Amino acid sequence: MSKPENNVRQDVCGSTSRQNTEAYVQILGTGMDTQETSPSVLLFFNNERFIFNAGELVLYLLVHRQQGLQRFCAEHKIKLSQVDHICLTRVCSETAGGLPVPKNQISQEIILLMIQGVSGLLLTLAGIKNGSPESTEHVDIWGPPNLDLLVNAMKNFVPHATMVKAHIIPRSDNVMVHGNGAALASSLHAEELQAEGKFKAVSISAILLTPTDLLDGSHFSSNDTSIVYICNLHDIRGEFDPRKAKACGLKKGRKLGQLQNGISVKSDLLDIEVHPDDVIGPPIPGPIVLIVDCPTEPHAQELLSAQALNAYYSDSQSNSPETTKVVNCIIHLSPATVVSSPVYERWMRKFDSAQHIMARTTREHETTPILESSARIATRLHYLCPQLFPAPSLLSVQNDGVAAPNFKVQVEGSISKVCGISAENLLKFTLRPPRRLGLDRSSVQNQMTSSVFIKELLSEIPEIADAAKNMSTFWHKPKEDEAELFTRQDSEVMTGDPSLAGHAAPRCMKNVQRDDLEIVFLGTGSSIPSKYRNVSSIYFNLFSKGGLLLDCGEGTLAQLKRRYGINGADSAVRNLKCIWISHIHADHHAGLARILALRRDLLKGVPHEPMLVIGPEQVGEFLKDYKKLEDLDMLFLDCRSTTVAKWDDMEADSMNDESRDHTVLTSLSEDSSLLRCSKRMKPSTPVDDIKLLKRFKKVLSEAGLVRFISFPVVHCPEAFGIILESAERMNCGTVVPGWKVVYSGDTRPCSEVIEASLGATILIHEATFEDGLLEEAITRNHSTIKEAIEVGRSAGAYRIILTHFSQRYPKVPALDEVSIQRTCIAFDLMSVNLADLPVLPKLLPYLKLLFRTRELI
Repeated sequence: MSKPENNVRQDVCGSTSRQNTEAYVQILGTGMDTQETSPSVLLFFNNERFIFNAGELVLYLLVHRQQGLQRFCAEHKIKLSQVDHICLTRVCSETAGGLPVPKNQISQEIILLMIQGVSGLLLTLAGIKNGSPESTEHVDIWGPPNLDLLVNAMKNFVPHATMVKAHIIPRSDNVMVHGNGAALASSLHAEELQAEGKFKAVSISAILLTPTDLLDGSHFSSNDTSIVYICNLHDIRGEFDPRKAKACGLKKGRKLGQLQNGISVKSDLLDIEVHPDDVIGPPIPGPIVLIVDCPTEPHAQELLSAQALNAYYSDSQSNSPETTKVVNCIIHLSPATVVSSPVYERWMRKFDSAQHIMARTTREHETTPILESSARIATRLHYLCPQLFPAPSLLSVQNDGVAAPNFKVQVEGSISKVCGISAENLLKFTLRPPRRLGLDRSSVQNQMTSSVFIKELLSEIPEIADAAKNMSTFWHKPKEDEAELFTRQDSEVMTGDPSLAGHAAPRCMKNVQRDDLEIVFLGTGSSIPSKYRNVSSIYFNLFSKGGLLLDCGEGTLAQLKRRYGINGADSAVRNLKCIWISHIHADHHAGLARILALRRDLLKGVPHEPMLVIGPEQVGEFLKDYKKLEDLDMLFLDCRSTTVAKWDDMEADSMNDESRDHTVLTSLSEDSSLLRCSKRMKPSTPVDDIKLLKRFKKVLSEAGLVRFISFPVVHCPEAFGIILESAERMNCGTVVPGWKVVYSGDTRPCSEVIEASLGATILIHEATFEDGLLEEAITRNHSTIKEAIEVGRSAGAYRIILTHFSQRYPKVPALDEVSIQRTCIAFDLMSVNLADLPVLPKLLPYLKLLFRTRELI
């Protein structure tokens, strides 16, 4: 990259393309209901898009931080097809849940962008560029020097066809000497971003900030570098004045076009040369936007001293009116604690006319749902059946519809003159056309409340009120009904037909308590997040014994927060026993690092064991690469090491240990059969995996589980399902067997799933496609709804819960009367308690009523 002269590149005046007549910056996701703090910023032109920080909603785009950037964009019809550039302000992740970040303890922030956002976004873009994953189009990613580590980690998941092109923004070659003798990079220059054939309407430069308050001469790591982006739209050429052209002796024709293209011409009637400035008015300066991310006060100090910004300051004595670049808008991604510091406030004072948008200021009690469509469905489901669909913990009670509050920087007890506004989701600052320059709230979403959603529902389906009352009676059955269930079970099981056994309550349901097991469906959609369903994740709540996560798609943490609230989600993550990933596809693991990072931070300073992550080999490879950026405080175990055969190897190894102990007490000359037996039982599983399995067995025991078995399924290489079984318990002096839950992962119907599900209390099976799309299901190695139900019937599973639906139809599918007897359709945030299983199939007719009038596409 070339260094611009005079410390900052002087943009060449150029004509703005007629096709780029509209331009704006827009806030994509401020967290709101999930209390996430790092939004994405969209720089929009008609034919070009730039996204700054692409996390889960981000991160959650990432977050967000996000529920996922993709899901947010789908909700608000923001097209991603022309996103050509992703610009990262950092490659690190903010401490989750609003926890304070110590000055010298900056956690990794944007790497999680990759996991929850960037990788998923790139996978999406791969499929929409020119309508084909084989497109030669590529996406440019820009970031600080440690960006290469992020890109290397992404290679585990992002296909080569996506053509990710990484651009590392280098530090300046200019150095200054600190008082302790350490050589430090100084922000003397802004590096211009350059990509062939791109940047048609804007010049973007980057200033790297690395704190200079080094202690004992030690150097900050590359993770401590943040970037300020300067977006300068090209000037608009002044208007052509036909009267001046006539006075210069010009006739209509080709010469007028040449002048408009900046070429001097000979006058037609006079003996003079006519220059463009003679007939064209002065250019309209291009608006300038700064995107600023200062994670700590030391970064703010570096920002204040950055010479590369001198040309943009209103109070700079070195600037003349002709050379001063007027900044129109500054989007502050810096945390509120930094923004309110004296150093940052002094820097903000340097801009007289800029509109300050505070994208990370905390709003008290802000709980407006960021995904309105999802919140509407959740509220309707809760109205119908609160037992299975608890009220979302984060719905807003506000609906004032007022503009975003002003934000004032307070310094040493006084209120500064620097004033800005708190960002809202979809808030715009219009840059083109010039007459509309300024804030635009027309796209800001209304603050819908649960009462509004219910009013809509009762208006559309008046009879839903009676349906809700009928549903409530199912939870108030007399004890005689429960006894009848088990009597019927004994007679039906004697027939020997496993398909009949599923109609009777299994013995594990006898006097079951509500604090035994609750299964929470955090995501029930496939492929990519949609406005109605998030991608795959299931939380097993074992209450006082902890919890498990089966799959962990993008947005999993946000969904936990919506289900349990901020504190409840923290508690759930803190008490996780393990995370199991079924296969390598991103919709099943893209939220993994976000969960691990939060658990690490929550348990910092508290004695604890690393989290055990169980998944396919490629997940382990990714986590290994990721560790170069950030320690996630975890251990990895391949799914293949938790199959029945590997558990048997572990048990055999334990027996070998006992044999060896016993042999020490036996005469060495004795030809012991025990020794011969010990040799025969030599396991084939690697020693390290056996050690982890032994450790994991203890964890499972603490969680009340006796079986945790991965088994292969028919989907992609290294795809697995899982069997979970709980320990027996005593009930009134008799032994009651534990429950058995099987989760298929993604799969075609196969004998492995049927065998694993024999006698299961619950089979959770993917049902990606409706029955009319059998050929597509076969092609993509998924199951249809009918096929999934048949698997459960063949295995005699007591209850079948269908999930992983194609995002093309989030409604209730058609089911016959036989299927209804044991089947339920999962929705996001649905919470199935073990004690509620007898009631579960009764829900389906009411769900059909609920979705009768609203076509969800």
